[in-house]
Amino acid sequence: MSNERTIGYIDGFNLYFGLKTNNWKRYYWLNLQALMQNLLKPEQDLIHIKYFTTRVSSPPSQVKRQGTYIEALETLKDFSIYYGHFQPNTKTCKKCGDIQDVPNEKMTDVNIAVEMLTDAFENKFDTALLISADSDLVGMIKSIIRLFPEKKIVVIFPPARYSVALNTVAKGSFTIGRKKLAKSVFPDSVTKADGFILNKPDRWK
Repeated sequence: MSNERTIGYIDGFNLYFGLKTNNWKRYYWLNLQALMQNLLKPEQDLIHIKYFTTRVSSPPSQVKRQGTYIEALETLKDFSIYYGHFQPNTKTCKKCGDIQDVPNEKMTDVNIAVEMLTDAFENKFDTALLISADSDLVGMIKSIIRLFPEKKIVVIFPPARYSVALNTVAKGSFTIGRKKLAKSVFPDSVTKADGFILNKPDRWK
């Protein structure tokens, strides 16, 4: 029998904030292809990874770090990036009454749902590995399982993240461990196809 065609779907900010909660900055410089390979079972063949994120607009130092990381990710084969956007939400401070626009990431869950549903309909995978703890994706998983009961959807929770709802509907789930992360970090310098060298940000060392 042939191995299971497997596609990885990664909720970028969900993974990032899981790492941030644990103060695991050393793992921000993650080679997501290596991570997915390290999470596979022997019978699974990774054919593509889809990464979902949103570009930050401030402060400049964070913009630069994220830009460098995205460029490093763009060196990976069979790897696609999908972008959402930030929408300002007005919030009022209960103590001082100050009104501020707080950015709220939008579109990531929709983009994941569209890509995974499309791939299921086009029969591009046997198994989908979803790195996220966003319960908004429950409806999408239910639909795929109902329409394509032979397909497997496994939810992989980022560190410090968990969803009872996702765990209930998925055909399997587990949490990314620290050892898997440690084995999946880019080298400190990544060379692009044009020879330009990308260096791991100092704050992530």
